[in-house]
Amino acid sequence: MSTVRQYLAPEEAQALSSSFPAFDKVNGTNYPVSRLLYDASATESAFWKLEPLAYGSGNLTCDLIWYAVNATTGVVRWEVALAAITPESDSQDAETKSLAAAVTVDDTHLGTTSKRLHRATATISGSSLDSLAAGDEVWLKVSRIGGHANDTMANDAALTSIRLSYSDT
Repeated sequence: MSTVRQYLAPEEAQALSSSFPAFDKVNGTNYPVSRLLYDASATESAFWKLEPLAYGSGNLTCDLIWYAVNATTGVVRWEVALAAITPESDSQDAETKSLAAAVTVDDTHLGTTSKRLHRATATISGSSLDSLAAGDEVWLKVSRIGGHANDTMANDAALTSIRLSYSDT
């Protein structure tokens, strides 16, 4: 048994026509940093399409790598959801497929430094997996629920990457 890892970049994200995070790139001192800027007071969502290569069974671990643009305290509420369709098997219309039950995670800024990288980990399990199988076409939705009472960071959250991991058996 081994762990499969997939990396999703902000540049690959898609958005609906409204309520989406802005894509941005900062030219850092030594390298560029690409990011999606999720607003502090609204719900904004971005989507990625992927194939869960060599997926065996079990939970998906979704690590959201983020930082506060200018804050040093507070909590960010993240939400992830997916939709899975098995080509040649599922008869579901790809344009009207629903997302499975969302999973939320609250991540607390560790303080001291703005732009400090953080990792929020969401475990997608049970019915939230949407009957995921190897070879499926999968849409992953990542949202910040900025208006939620638990989300107290009064600043944009910059998502720099997503790391998915799962078992191949």
